[in-house]
Parts: sequence; C-alpha cells; structure tokens
Amino acid sequence: MRQLKLIVTCIALLLFFYSCTSNQKSETPKTDSVEANIKMYTHIWDEIINHGKLDMFNDSNFTTDVVMHAHPDIVGIDSARAYYANYLTGFSNIQFYIKDVFGQGDKLVKHWEFKGKHTGTFFGIPATGKDVDVEGATLVKMRGGKIAEEQDFFDNYDFMKQLGLIK
Repeated sequence: MRQLKLIVTCIALLLFFYSCTSNQKSETPKTDSVEANIKMYTHIWDEIINHGKLDMFNDSNFTTDVVMHAHPDIVGIDSARAYYANYLTGFSNIQFYIKDVFGQGDKLVKHWEFKGKHTGTFFGIPATGKDVDVEGATLVKMRGGKIAEEQDFFDNYDFMKQLGLIK
C-alpha cells in the first residue's frame, strides 16, 4: 500500500511538472517575438542615428503607415526619414545610446541618450556650435516585426537651453 501511494505521488508530480513545462513552451513564441523585436529595433536605430543610414527607413523595417508622434504627427516612411534627417544634418559627433529597452507583446519602451554638437541647420535652427546631451524615453508599437508607431518623451526645455536658445 505504501509503495502504491509513492507511485501515485510520483506520477502526480510528473504530471504537474509536465503541465508547467507545457505552459512555458506555449509562452516561448511570445517571448521570442519580443526579443526579436528588441533586437531588430535597437539595430535599426543604431544604424540610422549613429551611422547615418537613412536608407534603413524602408518597408522592411517600418510599416508603410508608420506614425512618429510629434507636433504635428509624422506619418509614412518618407516623412519619418525626412524628419530624422534633421538630426543627422543638424548635429555632428553624434552618439546615440539605448540605455535600456524592454517590452511586452507588440509594445516596447526605450530609455535613450543623445549627444552631439549642433553644427548644422536643425529644423530651421542655424548652427549654434553647442554640445547637447539629452535623455528621454520612447513608447513603441511594433506590427509584424516592423516599427509601426513611436512617441518620444524628453525635456525639450533643457534641450533648447543646451542649444543656447533660451536661458
């Protein structure tokens, strides 16, 4: 009788552990897709900002209707490329760091730092020769492994102060 209880207990434990393992396996693709999105996303922005590769704005990396929330919103790949070209022509010695990024489902959050010297025209602002060091966060929505939507948050007042445009 004692041996029968031991066998039943062992079988129950095996079934319990098997069911836990099965549940973990069903969640793996979600985790894998988040990790794949993070890897793709960090690579794309490193190439665009640090290496000046505006050609990374394409339909392999961004949805055709990508939205960059700004004032007004930037919609579409060509508009997003033109918007970010301002950073590449407005600043030299660019260093863009993704300090942290995490996600859940099709959403990512990025903590970043941007450094550069304002040596060119930036959204109509003539070069000031000033160095900037700005940190911010971006909320991201992915769709089908592509960047579909972004909204940046940073201290624009501090940014303008660093450029010497306000006191």
